[in-house]
Amino acid sequence: MHCFLLLHLLIVLPKKNYRRLPSKLVCGISTTKSRKLHPYHQKNQPHSTMVVEQYLPPWFSVAPMMEWTDNHYRTVARLVSKHAWLYTEMLAAETIVYQEKNLDRFLAFPPEQHPIVLQIGGSNLENLAKATRLANKYGYDEINLNCGCPSPKVAGHGCFGVTLMLDPKFVAEAMCVIAANTDAPVSVKCRIGVDDHDSYEELCDFIYKVSSLSPTRHFVIHSRKALLNGISPADNRKIPPLKYEYFYALLRDFPDLRFTINGGISSIDEAKGAHGVMVGRAAYHNSWTMLGNVDTAIYGAPPSGVTRRQVLEKYQVYADSVLGIYGNGKPGLRDLVKPLYGLFWGEPGNGVWKRKADAAFHHCKTFKSLMEETIMAIPDSVLDSTVVDTSSTTRVDKFADSKNLLPLPYTAKEEEQQEEEELLFA
Repeated sequence: MHCFLLLHLLIVLPKKNYRRLPSKLVCGISTTKSRKLHPYHQKNQPHSTMVVEQYLPPWFSVAPMMEWTDNHYRTVARLVSKHAWLYTEMLAAETIVYQEKNLDRFLAFPPEQHPIVLQIGGSNLENLAKATRLANKYGYDEINLNCGCPSPKVAGHGCFGVTLMLDPKFVAEAMCVIAANTDAPVSVKCRIGVDDHDSYEELCDFIYKVSSLSPTRHFVIHSRKALLNGISPADNRKIPPLKYEYFYALLRDFPDLRFTINGGISSIDEAKGAHGVMVGRAAYHNSWTMLGNVDTAIYGAPPSGVTRRQVLEKYQVYADSVLGIYGNGKPGLRDLVKPLYGLFWGEPGNGVWKRKADAAFHHCKTFKSLMEETIMAIPDSVLDSTVVDTSSTTRVDKFADSKNLLPLPYTAKEEEQQEEEELLFA
């Protein structure tokens, strides 16, 4: 079956020679790898083969969220769901490069966290190349470039994030640099537009150019545009309207690419209606209910039977092993307890437990002692119950209306195709 699929790809997909990059960016790694058309099918590369054979596809992913999807949260998330794909917080390429002697603090993770994606941000090609090489030894399952963050700290200065969508040729070059320095598949996370550059055609131009000029075959689409007029990142998640119809039109117009939808999805029922879904805050604030249903509802696995008490017992071993490991009390008990709040969302005793934990932070020296002092606030019935199936017996299609509002099919302009050919064979 795999051989037939590879043969089909070789027949259907056009052969392209991607633009040669300066040798100092490729750094001894053959550029022929970056010319392969589908990173998920680079069978001659051991790491990519591992991704294909060991893990189920990214039908459900937890979004990269600054100060949230750290190692502690990902440890909890993996104890609840075995199959959800996890993303790191966005790490600036410069941070990785400048912290070369302290990389474990930023890049290390336990093997149980696979499948896991490293998201990096940046606009300096040399730093993107070096950051990717430095991350190689940690064995991430995919490298994702952030082209969607609207934060003024990132995009407001024209550095990277969503601003990069305005320069798709540079994004393609950056993806070539990243791909040339790793054996892992590469992907892009972006918005559907920026300010007034928000037409479906402009989004397609971005996808077309990046996918044509680089090995990128996976795009995570946040279904809102970004507004760079000074509004906060929080408002950028609420004010621009969701346009899921753009996502479904991309599935129609780019059938050889993989797309994951992101934005406004808050339940398992909604996630089941998508081609591939990424969930952010709902997977953090209500991690037990959301992640606890992923394996069964999305991946068709049998119920794990895990309880919150079992999750806490396993997490306790991790938490006390890393407490203060980086010096100056970092990570502290607050850092380690923070990702547990989503385990008890909406449950009896949750508020009392949070207040007790807040008081215990001042005198407890270990995670174990803090939990022993506070956990009695949560009833045994909550601690020892397994995940409740929250999916509806009737099919809920959050995207039904959007599928009936698709924009007109996209056709690449002749001048763009000509320009692409000139760049490819330059």
